[in-house]
Amino acid sequence: MDINKHIVDQRIRKIVADNSDKFAGESDERKKLPKAFVCLSVASCLDIELEEAFGLITEGGNDAGIDAIYIGGVNGYDFSVTVFQGKYAFDLEKENSFPANAIQRVIGSIGAIFDPSKPIEMNEDLMPKVEDIRSLIADGFIPNIKCVFANNGLKWQQEGDTHIANAGFPENQVKFEYFNHKDIVDSLQSRKRINETLQLAGKSIQEDFNFKRVLVGKINIVALATLFEKHGDNLLDQNIRKYLGLSANRVNAGMRDTLLGEKRENFYFYNNGVTMVCSKFSYNGLQADNWLVKVDDLQIINGGQSCKTILDTVKNNPSMDYSNAYVLVRLYELPGDGAGSLITDVTIATNSQNPVDLRDLRANDDLQKRLETAASELGYFYKRKKDSAASSREATVLSSVAAESIFAVWKKKPYLAKFKKSELFGAFYHDVFDNINAAQLLISVFVYRFCDAQRKKSDLRDRFPHIPYSSYFISMLIGDLLLKNLELTLDKLTHKEFERAKAYFEANKDTLFEQANKKLVNALNLLYPTPSSYDKIDKRRLSATFRRGDLMAYLS
Repeated sequence: MDINKHIVDQRIRKIVADNSDKFAGESDERKKLPKAFVCLSVASCLDIELEEAFGLITEGGNDAGIDAIYIGGVNGYDFSVTVFQGKYAFDLEKENSFPANAIQRVIGSIGAIFDPSKPIEMNEDLMPKVEDIRSLIADGFIPNIKCVFANNGLKWQQEGDTHIANAGFPENQVKFEYFNHKDIVDSLQSRKRINETLQLAGKSIQEDFNFKRVLVGKINIVALATLFEKHGDNLLDQNIRKYLGLSANRVNAGMRDTLLGEKRENFYFYNNGVTMVCSKFSYNGLQADNWLVKVDDLQIINGGQSCKTILDTVKNNPSMDYSNAYVLVRLYELPGDGAGSLITDVTIATNSQNPVDLRDLRANDDLQKRLETAASELGYFYKRKKDSAASSREATVLSSVAAESIFAVWKKKPYLAKFKKSELFGAFYHDVFDNINAAQLLISVFVYRFCDAQRKKSDLRDRFPHIPYSSYFISMLIGDLLLKNLELTLDKLTHKEFERAKAYFEANKDTLFEQANKKLVNALNLLYPTPSSYDKIDKRRLSATFRRGDLMAYLS
């Protein structure tokens, strides 16, 4: 018996039981459990919560073999896309390999989706996401794609590898990954404290600084790869665990090329190195060089991308000579009660090379703690930290959802709320959360959740082609109408007015949506006077409209 399979089966059955509204359209268990498995796989793989993962699901009829799709934020000239295909086996004692024909189907879909010249027809959940992708490509942004195949069995066999090889996709743009029940359980389990020994090479420097200790040295990349292979993502507990992969980050692809090329002995000079923290480190100070450093509570807070790329490269190219390839290591001993806050500050400061989700790192910010306390006084649980194991509950508000809602509804940045999600806890953090109280936060979430639910209604999609793309804009307009009808300014929307505002919204949300939608349609027709109405323009152009700020001038 594989205990991991049973853990996952138990978990997805609980997901179905706790989220009946998400499975209302599914007739029986044989449809509900595979959908729950995909959702759990997405949450675990992307390190997001179930509520967010549900919003990425596209499986169903005419889904082109894509069960879920995640579109990352734009980073310079490129953007990341992760597509998921899941296969769930009900017989937990049988070992099934991931089917090669499912891989072939996804390959065909990738070739069509990311080529705007090819006509395609897909279901109403997938098609708007495809148009968003094609709109970005039309504007010159380059997609970096990760295809994740998940099951509760074995990896695909040789036929699957053949399909991948024959696809002919550029290696630096498309990556294929396997994810199964063991990976899910690993992501659900609590992280363990790591005590390790690091073999440094050559001379190192150790200094006591401001009541803390710092060690700077270098480590051979094989030793670093071995360390990471042993402990995996447990080393990244204080860091962002969402690895972009070779296909999603050209910097990582460049690292690999350097390690496999003639200049790998210069890798030390090309790479920014790895930053580690611990509660204690020790070594033989009488030894001149090549220190063997014993480390307690080891964590990597910057350089996780480098570590995984190095491991990937070393494992796939074991015959290469890496004896002269080194990485810079900075090790900080941060004991005491104040270590957590300092680790957060250092991690945020040193993780600026790639767009990352800083939600966990901001979770212990005083502002987030105050919002949590204030929300609880109003009867809601404001969830500062990610937990993919948790169920979606009506009274629970994720900080990630709150950030999008606030930025769209009250800060009037709907286009950034959707397409710059990765920066809401980074560059835009204070723009989002400064001068926001719990009542404003909760009302914005109620508005956003309602508008997002309308986005999925077929009758509205048929009548108003903008609906799949415009929920953030409509949320903003409803926020304005709500304040106007309550005769409030935003600063007066406090705990004193919370129940009145909530009750008014619940009683009038359909009317508010209709009014906001009418205003939005009028603005679209002003922006696109020819042809005679906005609904005749190309869907890619329509998608781009809500990615930019052009429409805001027509909504004032």
